[in-house]
Amino acid sequence: MQAIVAFFILAALYAVGDFVGTRTKAWVPSVFVVACLFLAGYWTFFPKDIVSLAGMGAPLGGTLAILFCITHMGTIISVRELISQWKIIVITLIGLTGMVLFCWFICVPLVGRSYVVAGLPPLSGGIVAAVMVQQAAAQKGLETASVLAICMYVIQGFAGYPLTALLLKKEGKKLLREYRSGSAVAVQNVKVEGSNGKLAAQEPERKKLIPPVPEKYNSTALILAKLSSVGVLSYLIQVWSGGILNMAVVALVLSILATELGYLDKDSLHKAGSFGFLMFVLMIFVFSGLAKATPAMLGSIVFPLVTIIVIGVIGMSVFALIAGKLLHISPYMAVATSLTSLYGFPPNYVLTDEAAKALAETPEEKEYLMNAMLPQMIVGGFVTVTITSVVIAGVFVNLL
Repeated sequence: MQAIVAFFILAALYAVGDFVGTRTKAWVPSVFVVACLFLAGYWTFFPKDIVSLAGMGAPLGGTLAILFCITHMGTIISVRELISQWKIIVITLIGLTGMVLFCWFICVPLVGRSYVVAGLPPLSGGIVAAVMVQQAAAQKGLETASVLAICMYVIQGFAGYPLTALLLKKEGKKLLREYRSGSAVAVQNVKVEGSNGKLAAQEPERKKLIPPVPEKYNSTALILAKLSSVGVLSYLIQVWSGGILNMAVVALVLSILATELGYLDKDSLHKAGSFGFLMFVLMIFVFSGLAKATPAMLGSIVFPLVTIIVIGVIGMSVFALIAGKLLHISPYMAVATSLTSLYGFPPNYVLTDEAAKALAETPEEKEYLMNAMLPQMIVGGFVTVTITSVVIAGVFVNLL
């Protein structure tokens, strides 16, 4: 009875967060709402082990969920689309380099090494990076750093939303001037598919080295077995390397290769019907780290939290502007695509759509703006949140 009551409470809280996030078009992120509800619960009537009581503690909520989600990430990467947007990839990587360098050399003396190590990976990406750092910090007894990692993940979007909205509107105005004057270059029609913000493939399906399993045999169990086999191999490589190669980073690389070869199904967890549940479990596990967050502890991390965000965004913007200048990419898009690391999908889609709707006077103008800006925003978020943040987290957890 305890288990089902605990599960119901957590699912209900998460549903409230989803509702608010959807209702506000992600301007009030669902993760922020859920985090506030968790804190209210822990400070009032929640038992400290409510997540474990609901069956979503370790190893399901930690090791298994995170490994499945990381491996799944590799199955949704369109290598050809990434290659076609190579300039945006270079700019976002250089922008993240600026964020890391500014925070390391400026923030470490101001707020301390452990806070920077715990805060940077979530700032550079999404949920997976936050979980990796949170777990590593908790295992080393760095409770305040562990809470900082969660809080960084929860509030980083508030820094990115207004800045990105401003930049996209400036870029949109520039594009519309070109469009209305007749000097605009035609752009390919694109669309976004799936809940991960993938750009729909524009090329025909290629033959893979490993032929696909017939649909009638390709069950949920088989898909999960193949995903977990990549996880097992990643663990063995981590052990073989003496811990130098992080299991999560290896799993991401191997899953990309396995998908290109045909061993893993494209968009595996969605095909298995398991993505939504595993992400729910992973998110709930993340917020279980707030059980140790007291009002005094939260007060003590406000300064390092704000400092890391401000310095990190400045460093990212400076480096992205320089890279954009060298690669002949608009300064507005150079910084906007780098800022996707602060929120990922779906806010990158929502912000682009809102800017296009606000500026366009005809459906044709809106379509032109979306075709011009959306692919870059989606690829920017994909590279930063899905790929690079996992690599950064894999390196930084060894520095705690």
